Parts: sequence; C-alpha cells; structure tokens
Amino acid sequence: MKLIEIAPNHWVVKKRRIGVARSNLPLPYVISDEMPPAEQVDGRHYTSKALFRAVGRAHGLTEVGNERLPPKQRASIDIKVKQQRREALKIAREKVRAGYRARSG
Repeated sequence: MKLIEIAPNHWVVKKRRIGVARSNLPLPYVISDEMPPAEQVDGRHYTSKALFRAVGRAHGLTEVGNERLPPKQRASIDIKVKQQRREALKIAREKVRAGYRARSG
C-alpha cells in the first residue's frame, strides 16, 4: 500500500488501475458501412449498408427493427369492455368474501 500526497496534508492510497479493454483497431467504436456482399430485390449485390437500405426503401420494403409501429390502443377504451371487467371483478370479490375458493387440480 502506497500513500500519495495530492495536497498539503491530504493523502490518498494509490490503487492499481485496470485499463479499459480496447481493440487493436484505430477506431474500435466506429460501425463500418461495409458488409459482405448481399443480394437485394433488384438482383444486384451490395457491400454498402447504406446503399442496401436505400434500394430496399425505394422498392417499398421495410427493414425489420426500423419500422414504425402504430400506437397500441388499450382495450379499456371501449365502455362495454370496461363494464364487463368491473362486473367480473365485483363477482370475484363477492365470491372470495363469501368464502369460495377455486379447487386446484
């Protein structure tokens, strides 16, 4: 254990620091545009991700994972569904209070 004075009468313990794991590449966190040749719907092979996606969009295709999904509607918006759910919960509460227990098995 080694102490280091960082200010007058202020000491800290020097700890062994572990370096961040990095790649041997010059820019390890940059995603490349290059990819292995892949055939698109037009019959051509592309090695650029950007061109591959642009051709797909031009042909009206949707890339899985990038599509915009329509907003989900809750079932409780419908008044009838709300009333049915409330009625079912009311009946279940009344049964439990009356001592009813469903048999398992």
